[in-house]
Amino acid sequence: MTKRTLGGTVRKQKRTSGFRARMRTATGRRVIKARRRKGRARLSV
Repeated sequence: MTKRTLGGTVRKQKRTSGFRARMRTATGRRVIKARRRKGRARLSV
């Protein structure tokens, strides 16, 4: 079997682009704010 194109761990995903990770930095908060303004169903992972 060949491996899938995209692979990674959920823990890494959460730590880098999770909600709490975003809220930790000023630019991350800006990302959340922009996604709220756009009306995204999911703000982060």
